[in-house]
Amino acid sequence: MALRINDVAPDFTAESTAGEIKFHDWLDGHYAIIFSHPRDFTPVCTTEFGAVAQLVPEFAKRNTKVIGVSVDSVQDHLKWKRDIEAFGGAPADFPIIDDTSLTVAKTYDMLPAEFYLPTDGRTPAHSATVRSVFIIGPDKKIKLTMTYPMSVGRNFAEILRALDAVRMTDGVPLATPANWVPGQDVIVANSLNNEQATEKFGTLDIKLPYLRFAKAPK
Repeated sequence: MALRINDVAPDFTAESTAGEIKFHDWLDGHYAIIFSHPRDFTPVCTTEFGAVAQLVPEFAKRNTKVIGVSVDSVQDHLKWKRDIEAFGGAPADFPIIDDTSLTVAKTYDMLPAEFYLPTDGRTPAHSATVRSVFIIGPDKKIKLTMTYPMSVGRNFAEILRALDAVRMTDGVPLATPANWVPGQDVIVANSLNNEQATEKFGTLDIKLPYLRFAKAPK
């Protein structure tokens, strides 16, 4: 069964470039972003890992850990990190999981519908749709998922924006409108009437009876 929003993210134990990781223990009260890749030393993946390396300080500001998954060995990951850091111009200071067994890819349902895994000669095409993103909350629940084909590089500015939206609305009666970016007004949930909403979030900008904006909480 595919994983759904609000499912508890499956736990796993795996070797990584930072040593053995027990995922639920590693979360340790943080948000986390899992982003996965079909193979090391592939062009799109290298640009993506370089982008993440540049953004590590931004994720840290948001109480968020980042963990990469790629279907090669720790030894290959460590060699690949040199290319990532050379391209990205920043240290790749986040763990990369050794998923040569495809355990994490299968557990998180990252593989394409028609996948097959030859014993020998596996290429990135065999695990092509292992290009997924999961945002996990401190409660270990899945907050957001995205899946991309192998030919489409992810927009990590959008992933950062989505993380900001998730963190702002997590467990509170707020939502973000289309194309929202931090600093813009947010939508107040209809579970609150106007009086309750005003008391909680201040002056409302009522566009429609069911569409009410308020200033984003600090």
